[in-house]
Amino acid sequence: MEGLTSLMTQARAPRADAVRNRKKILASAGEQITAHGPDVGMDEIAAAAGVAVGTLYRHFPTKTDLVAAVVAEFVARVAGDAEAALARVSSGTRALDELTAFLGRVIEASVTDRAVKAAAQTLGAEPGDRAAEDRAGAAVAALIHAGQADGDIHPDVTVNDIYLLFTTAPTDQPSVDRWLTLIVPGLTTQARPTDS
Repeated sequence: MEGLTSLMTQARAPRADAVRNRKKILASAGEQITAHGPDVGMDEIAAAAGVAVGTLYRHFPTKTDLVAAVVAEFVARVAGDAEAALARVSSGTRALDELTAFLGRVIEASVTDRAVKAAAQTLGAEPGDRAAEDRAGAAVAALIHAGQADGDIHPDVTVNDIYLLFTTAPTDQPSVDRWLTLIVPGLTTQARPTDS
């Protein structure tokens, strides 16, 4: 019975070339949608990935499925970043500094993935697996609580406030640093530093 279970598990594992193709397709989709907008064709995405159109459709039966996978990959990267920031706080870094830097990184990434997000909204694509979003939310909540415990973050700041900042950030503007300078005082109990 053990041998049969092992054989079935091996049969279900994706082949190495299928895994490589999926990664190439996702990378290409992100680049093509960013460069050409949400109307870029599946043929163009497949060509840029160096795979046949049939291969693309085997992995992603519809464009909505493809965009949802690209969005899910972005959310997973954000979750990993938030967890890494929280780990640094556990090692002694100030939570406010980590939260501010995290905000900056997510907004910077949103600047380049802006077209992908527009495509997701246009096509109604949402990542099907909420696990990464839940991980990100939990890590951001822990960062906020740590900053509140330090007395650096206003007691009324919530994860929803951070999400509000993400969704209203000026991703079509070049200066994320200036945006952070203006919004951080709304999060912190500290006075805004003045320029000398």
